[in-house]
Order: sequence, then structure tokens, then C-alpha cells
Amino acid sequence: MTSLPSPRVRPAEGVGAAGVSADRVAPGTPLVDPHGRQHRDLRVSLTDRCNLRCTYCMPAEGVPWLPREEMLSTDELLRVVQVAVDAGITEVRLTGGEPLLRPDAVDVVAGIAAMTGEDGPVEVSLTTNALRMPQLARPLADAGLARVNISLDTLRPERFAAMTRRDRFADTMAGIAAADEAGLHPIKINAVLQREVNDDEPLELLRWAVERGYELRFIEQMPLDGGRSWQRSEMITGAEILAMLRDGVELSEVPGRGAAPAERFLVDGGPATVGVIASVTQPFCGSCDRLRLTADGQLRSCLFARGETDLRTPLREGRDERDLTALIHACLAGKQPGHGIDDPGFLQPPRPMSAIGG
Repeated sequence: MTSLPSPRVRPAEGVGAAGVSADRVAPGTPLVDPHGRQHRDLRVSLTDRCNLRCTYCMPAEGVPWLPREEMLSTDELLRVVQVAVDAGITEVRLTGGEPLLRPDAVDVVAGIAAMTGEDGPVEVSLTTNALRMPQLARPLADAGLARVNISLDTLRPERFAAMTRRDRFADTMAGIAAADEAGLHPIKINAVLQREVNDDEPLELLRWAVERGYELRFIEQMPLDGGRSWQRSEMITGAEILAMLRDGVELSEVPGRGAAPAERFLVDGGPATVGVIASVTQPFCGSCDRLRLTADGQLRSCLFARGETDLRTPLREGRDERDLTALIHACLAGKQPGHGIDDPGFLQPPRPMSAIGG
């Protein structure tokens, strides 16, 4: 398979992306974009590969994988993360594809967990489908992983097989249990509802999560699927999800959302909560504090960005930390105020979610 096309902003010799000179960024300069948003959260994709084929993410045959030689090595990845931490990043979320398909995922966690940022040790979390968690939950916890987000869209094994095109429901449930036993708390469960597929399950999923002490998050389906079949008219909105939940439980909004993507609600007065991430219909761009690094070393200022800043090439050319820091700031300098999904001219990014990292 060949690699997916992606627009990239490549640095010229001695100059950062967007023409920003390395010597123009003073050490310790906060990662603030032109709209005043300070960035502390870095999402790092460990691989674009996945062992499921979720219908809302990619076609049955999958998508072309990145050539291995284009992916960052462990040393390269850790160097980029260290530069980002030195520049002000305090939280790192490891994503994919399925990040636990990367053979050295535990080593990556250990390397990042050993870093110290301006607020102390870096917090390392992971988004996973949990299929490899039975084997890796304890080693990951011992390496310094703080918590996990686990994808689970249904509690029905036959529906799980249809939605993921893999009969792995029992493995996912075992992985969730392993993460719980390893103390990777809070365990957040991510669910995507699809019309006439699993839209009869929100209350069932919520009650299941509350009984086990997990934090459930419903996520609006976003236009990032590899098959490019997303249609806004078919998407179940955050407002619809809340209406479904209110048919069975009382919800009261939790104040103080900050930069968190989920709007959280107490369930029947608490302490249990449920969250809704309405990226499409109620975007939270105004408080966004996230940058994204793809598995092949491209920095993105937004999940929906159509441009990328190439860090892999200058990294392999031996450029120093000052140059890489300037490139991070240059990427931020081009960040838009919002993702523009509501704009008539919105275009889906060339890369699907599996290649960007969630």
C-alpha cells in the first residue's frame, strides 16, 4: 500500500515554517496562537494502523498505511515530545490508529512519563480500543501511564462485530477490565452513536458505565472517515444525545469546563457524570489547547487542518531544539480561530482520523 497524500509546510534552510526564523523565538516563550489560546496538550499518534475496521472510521478494506521508514523512530518521537514539553506542553495523549499496535508503546510511555514540564511531571494518557490491554495494562501503568480512554460503541456482541467488522467484543471487555484492575483511572469510555445502528443504546451504555465507575463520553461523528461517507444529515447531534439520555436520567451541567472537549453532566445528582463532545454542532474551538503530531512527524494545529508542519525532515537533518521550537511556534501562528465545519466551503482534511490521531 502507498502512503496517504498530505499537504505539508516544509521548512526552508535556516528558516522555520511560514518564514519564522528560529532566533525570533525566545526560550520559554508560551505556546500561544494569534487568538490568545495557550497550548498545553499534545496528541501524539504512535501509528496509523488499526486492528478494527469501524464503519464510521474506515472502509472494510482499510486505508493505505504509512511506509514504516516514514514513521518517527522512538528516539525521534521522544525528542520531538521533549522539545514540546520544554516549550510548555504539560499533557501528552497517545493515539493512533491503535497506539498499542506499536511494538514499543510501553517504552514510549516510559520515556514521556520521565519528562518534566513547567507544572511538574508530564501526564501521559492513551486512547485505545483495548484489544491489547489484557497483556499491556500492567506494564503501561508501571511505565507511568496515568489513564485511558477506551472506545466502545455498543454492549451487544453481534452489533460490535458489525460495527467494527471484527468479532472482538470479548477482547475489548477483557481489556477494559484489565485497565481497571491496573488502576488506570479514570477510565473514560468513548462512544459514537449512529442513526439506526446503535442509537437505541445510550441509556444502556450510561447505566453500564455508571455501575462500574467509568466516565462515559458520547462523541458526535466527525467528517474524518477514510471512506468519506460522512453526511451531516445522518449525524446524531449532541442535542439529540442529551434528549435521549434525559428520557431516563436527570442531567445537570457541571460548571468549569475549561479547555476540556466534553461538556459534562451529573447523572441523577452525581457523583457519576456523562459527557458529550459536540465537535460539529457546538464546537469548543475558543478554548482549544491542543496540538497534534502524526506518526510520520507532521505537526497539526487542528484536527481539521488541511496543512501540516514537517518536523521529521529537520529532525533527520540534525536541526537543533531552537529550530524545532521555532517550527512549533510557526505552526501555531497559522492556527485558525475555528475548524469551519459550518462554513459552506469546508473541505474534509486529506487524511482520515486514523492517520491524524484522535
